[in-house]
Amino acid sequence: MILIGVECRFVESGRVQVQRIRLAGAWVQVGQGRQWVDEAGRHVLIMLPDQQVRELLLRAQTLDWVLLPSPARPTVV
Repeated sequence: MILIGVECRFVESGRVQVQRIRLAGAWVQVGQGRQWVDEAGRHVLIMLPDQQVRELLLRAQTLDWVLLPSPARPTVV
């Protein structure tokens, strides 16, 4: 997990609208997909400009954002 800067809005319904994230010292616009809440916190799927889908987590205990590791892709044989 990587601590990350996130620019977002919290709307009345409690949902989050992520506009951009800070990666390698630069702010990057992102697209947003679905989101859900579990015991770890609020998870948000985002799409980076290179079309890579990643998962952000707003941790419930610390209220900081982390970028979760990319899931391993299946190997085709």
